[in-house]
Amino acid sequence: MEREGTSTANEKKRRFKRICVFCGSRAGYKASFGDAALELGKQLVERKIDLVYGGGSLGLMGLISQTVFNGGCHVLGVIPKALLPHEISGETVGELKTVADMHQRKSAMAKHAEAFIALPGGYGTMEELLEMITWSQLGIHEKPVGLLNVEGYYNSLLALFDKGVEEGFIDSSARHIVVIADTAEELIRKIEEYSPVHDKAAPTQTWEVDQLSESTGSGELLSS
Repeated sequence: MEREGTSTANEKKRRFKRICVFCGSRAGYKASFGDAALELGKQLVERKIDLVYGGGSLGLMGLISQTVFNGGCHVLGVIPKALLPHEISGETVGELKTVADMHQRKSAMAKHAEAFIALPGGYGTMEELLEMITWSQLGIHEKPVGLLNVEGYYNSLLALFDKGVEEGFIDSSARHIVVIADTAEELIRKIEEYSPVHDKAAPTQTWEVDQLSESTGSGELLSS
């Protein structure tokens, strides 16, 4: 079992109102991928947790958004205008926010979420996951980053992380930023108990002050 960020016995579990889920706009070849998306959606509904996601209506995106919406929770989809014809087919559910580019998409998703979970997906899902891990390492946020490792889908990526530690490119404490589980219920329990154990490159407050001073209007602050 992977070791992740730990918490003290007396520390209260976090209670999330909104979780951002990164996942594929395709369903993948295995039925278990779709089953995992449906189960994660059900777990969010049971806990009355709203969904923030990439805004698509296809693949795993469509499955989890429809499940959460049908369960009575709020759904916020964030999608770049250029991807509207590619990731949306038919009616979307919930609230849809259109942004200019991928950078704004990630910024908006991160701003509205209190934790992140990655389901199986392609390059886009992996890039979003890795950016949230990087932001945690840098100290930009202290939000849990969860990985739902359905049937070992991410085993090779996790092995690459281990290689990074072995070769001296990833600090051993930063290796445990990502919280890993095989089921949705276990993963949510783990991120509720998560507490960072890694050294940050800079304090979160430093990043917030820098972003405020830039006043470019293109970035959005991330609350811890």
